[in-house]
Amino acid sequence: MTEQTAAQPVTRIQVAGTAGTDPYEVLVGHQLLGELPSLVGRAKRVAVIHPEALAETGEALRADLADQGYEAIAVQVPNAEEAKTAEVAAYCWKALGQSGFTRSDVIVGVGGGATTDLAGFVAASWLRGVRWIAVPTTVLGMVDAAVGGKTGINTAEGKNLVGAFHPPAGVLCDLAALESLGTHDYVSGMAEIIKAGFIADPVILELVESDPEGARSPRGPHTAELIERSIRVKAEVVSSDLKESGLREILNYGHTLAHAIEKNERYKWRHGAAVSVGMVFAAELGRVAGRLDDATADRHKAVLGSVGLPLTYRGDQWPKLLETMKLDKKSRGDLLRFIVLDGLGKPTILEGPDPAFLVAAYGEVSA
Repeated sequence: MTEQTAAQPVTRIQVAGTAGTDPYEVLVGHQLLGELPSLVGRAKRVAVIHPEALAETGEALRADLADQGYEAIAVQVPNAEEAKTAEVAAYCWKALGQSGFTRSDVIVGVGGGATTDLAGFVAASWLRGVRWIAVPTTVLGMVDAAVGGKTGINTAEGKNLVGAFHPPAGVLCDLAALESLGTHDYVSGMAEIIKAGFIADPVILELVESDPEGARSPRGPHTAELIERSIRVKAEVVSSDLKESGLREILNYGHTLAHAIEKNERYKWRHGAAVSVGMVFAAELGRVAGRLDDATADRHKAVLGSVGLPLTYRGDQWPKLLETMKLDKKSRGDLLRFIVLDGLGKPTILEGPDPAFLVAAYGEVSA
């Protein structure tokens, strides 16, 4: 990554501050490293938290910041969801303590969604909150994890059950980072983009349908627009509801079953793959509950399947998945709550659905 040039335009998406938090920008473009010092500001120390797979990138960022006069350290953590544990968070806290990190210093999280979730949580919990900057390097990280301020780690009982709302000071989405992603990882991120299409921006669905093969690759003609539209959907929602007290819950479309699948698979399934199955389930639940029309329900399978996302999961796992869903953050007591659609772009909450509806909906995704 080199300094930004005029030939490479940058899209700046505003996320408003709410609940006493400061507003920030999500930058989308190429060669965004030159934007980092302005976000770091007057901090003396910077910690670059990165996964093992991005050791070279993490060290390059650390060296660049050191060259600019910061006391910069690199903190390497495990890859993917293995980083999101209390033990890894404690390792990061130890590194900050040994480096003399104060409340005026800054954390930079570079990597996929799991890394930025961890980095944000470490920032939220160190000295009760220090500034942090997200540098997502995957589709999923750019359109979902790094935007909105939800940070967290996993426990044996479930995904993201420990965390904090702690928005970043800025987000740098360098599209060049996507070039090195494998196809499966890239396509996994498409699930969150397609989700944004179903809950708020149908143009996303039309772009995918117009060129499914192009949507599977960072070199596709609509890559930048798909990512920017998805970020705008999330930015608009979290700007009005930081702490998931109302509107923000719509971003969990497909996630109730998805998180249960991820836990059942010990987080070996990609998040987007689980969300894809979860959306097919949610669409069918909306249909059997009399909320969603057949055409929109069927469109889920068509769009998700066209880019190569999975549509089914093991039928014999339903009892275990149901028990896990009862621990989901959206549940209230013993009352299961799901985000469903009343129509395209019309998300709503379905509380305490008939158990027969749940069984019927799961039948649609059973393999």
